[in-house]
Amino acid sequence: MNHIALKMLMGDKGKYMGIVMGLTFASLIMTQQPAIFIGLMSRSYSFITDVGLSDIWVMDPKVQFVDDIKPLQDTELYRVRGISGVEWAMPMYKGLLKARLFDGRFQTCNVVGLDDATLIGGPPVMLEGKIDDLRRSDGVIVDIDGARDKLGKPSSAPGGKPIPLKVGDSLELNDRRAIVVGIAKITRTFQSQPVIYTTYSRATSYAPRERKLLSFVLVKAKKGQDLNELTRRISETTGLAAYTQAEFMTLTYEYFMDNTGIPINFGISVLLGFIVGAAIAGQTFYSFTLENLRQFGVLKAMGTGNWTLLRMILLQAVLVGSIGYGLGVGLTAIFGFAMRNTILAFKFPWQLLMFSGAGVSLICVFAALISIFKVIRLEPAIVFKG
Repeated sequence: MNHIALKMLMGDKGKYMGIVMGLTFASLIMTQQPAIFIGLMSRSYSFITDVGLSDIWVMDPKVQFVDDIKPLQDTELYRVRGISGVEWAMPMYKGLLKARLFDGRFQTCNVVGLDDATLIGGPPVMLEGKIDDLRRSDGVIVDIDGARDKLGKPSSAPGGKPIPLKVGDSLELNDRRAIVVGIAKITRTFQSQPVIYTTYSRATSYAPRERKLLSFVLVKAKKGQDLNELTRRISETTGLAAYTQAEFMTLTYEYFMDNTGIPINFGISVLLGFIVGAAIAGQTFYSFTLENLRQFGVLKAMGTGNWTLLRMILLQAVLVGSIGYGLGVGLTAIFGFAMRNTILAFKFPWQLLMFSGAGVSLICVFAALISIFKVIRLEPAIVFKG
């Protein structure tokens, strides 16, 4: 009976391909769009994940996400260092500054100032130079994507690609010279602005003069210290907000989820993909069933039970669903691989395979049900009608 079911399914090549293409489209949309959404949202907290070693971030209580900088007084650093359970606490500056480039253009950059002595919080991967080179006069490290694109020198050919910034080149930050001493690889940020690393003292000299310039205090807990207990102790003692790395990532992620239209926009795209896929597959599968009513009637007249016919229809639905799902996921993977070196955000966790698989399964169940009801109510006498 399985062989008969497959012969019936593939007998009409046009309808068979129509069902597969509808499910492929639905699988593609339900996999690709969430992958872009997850990639985009992961960039909202990418700066936090790139900062290594520290266990706890200390900041102003009114900070809502990682780029919502509300500076502290430098004396807060020493208050945090004096709390029991803290192994070390280091300052960090983070702010948006305009860089004046080689040709006179201005570009807004994320400037990160690291502790002068330890350079804790620096870029995770150095491609050229060493992080210790920041101790050289006017030294800065630039991320590779910014160096190739927004901070690059103009091409000599009209419309050509920018000439990448390289070690030894210079730019200006707030009318002060900065010499590129290294190129780093970092995770792209949500705003995709170039990221420039330097020492804390140099960063605060680049920044406009303000009474408060300390953005964050990075804290390392002593071995065996409970992080939740330490964050509570820091908050109670200093009156500042203290979050573990995971908590700060969650805070940032939830801010973008609650205060932007990104989830709604991508949610609508996924829903439309599901509806269109269900409509195409359901309509085509139902049309296929109507054309094969006589064959189902013959099988019923020969004594085939409803459960056997049910298994035949489910086999057909599972086959086209598996093919469509596989094609959709494959196209999504190819798309993500092709976009890996572009500005497009794309992240493809294994959980997304389960999500899109569940969506395609629901479409197949819907398409199969409308056919099953028609076949179960079918009278075998239809075979003998003119």
